Amino acid sequence: MLIWLVDLSDKLTVLNVFRYITFRTGGAIITALLFVFLFGQNIIDRLRQLQGKGQPIRADGPKSHIIAKAGTPTMGGLMILSGMLVSTVLWANPANPYVWVVLWVTLGFGFVGFYDDYLKVKKQTHNGFGGRRRMAIEAIIAGFACVALVELGHMPFSTSLAFPFFKELVINLGWFFVIFAVFIIVGAGNAVNLTDGLDGLAIVPVMIAAASFGMISYLCGNAVFADYLQIHYVAGTGELAVLCGAVLGAGLGFLWFNAPPASIFMGDTGSLALGGMIGVVAVATKHEIVLAVIGGLFVLEAVSVIVQVVSFKLTGKRVFKMAPIHHHFEQLGWTEPQIVIRFWIVSVVLALAGLSTLKLR
Repeated sequence: MLIWLVDLSDKLTVLNVFRYITFRTGGAIITALLFVFLFGQNIIDRLRQLQGKGQPIRADGPKSHIIAKAGTPTMGGLMILSGMLVSTVLWANPANPYVWVVLWVTLGFGFVGFYDDYLKVKKQTHNGFGGRRRMAIEAIIAGFACVALVELGHMPFSTSLAFPFFKELVINLGWFFVIFAVFIIVGAGNAVNLTDGLDGLAIVPVMIAAASFGMISYLCGNAVFADYLQIHYVAGTGELAVLCGAVLGAGLGFLWFNAPPASIFMGDTGSLALGGMIGVVAVATKHEIVLAVIGGLFVLEAVSVIVQVVSFKLTGKRVFKMAPIHHHFEQLGWTEPQIVIRFWIVSVVLALAGLSTLKLR
């Protein structure tokens, strides 16, 4: 919205800064951060009042959680999403279709997560929305977004899979690319959801991934930088850096309240939405494979659950003491802060590895 001030730059030249994505990304970070800081405590108080007993704690989870985390309200993702939305509307270019596609997935997944959290709180059980129905709705939301992304791009590149480390290696998947992209987005949303099990564990890796893809979006959407780095230019995706910046700012504000001991949990409302957002940005910028590197922690969490379930069904034995894998380390005696901070370090290393693919061609 504020980009319209550029029209007045002929009368007041200082307004010319609003045309620059870097300036508006910085503004989006600060705006989202301030929004969550200013309204976060009111949102927490209201949610605590409405939810009463708060989020039910898994009975089959670590026993320490039942005592330490009981009564903590959930749906903290509302803080992040509201801060992100306000900031994006203010600072992003509303004429850019990529912004609306990403918001469609983010808010759509957020609504699914909100309904799941609502059922958990209402029934006081950790079993919310049916898994198959939930994923089916997520797939439909992601499907519309992926079709839109294909139409926004240029065929056949818009239906092609690009490989990191190679300048020209792309494989045209045709319309099968839509199915592949839906899998990426839904998988990213649920992988972040599985990671959200300890105070602060998911939000920092999400912010790291958002910052990384903000940079990737900016570079991919700039013809000069894309040519210099020899990465694929995707016109219009640079504006997604503003949205990623808004997520980064809102995440910082949320971390203030979510740091151990958490005043509020992100809930499915936030984890599904943020994971879906990162997934759709990766698809839009043609960096789906790089997502598996930058978001490697989320992949590890999801794979640990899959391995645990498959192993138990086939052999009756568990590979991990408890899944997702962060609970495995809890059972080994690691304290919650140790797990969280070490996983943050892993996320930083993976992000640096993913970003290195931009130059190693």
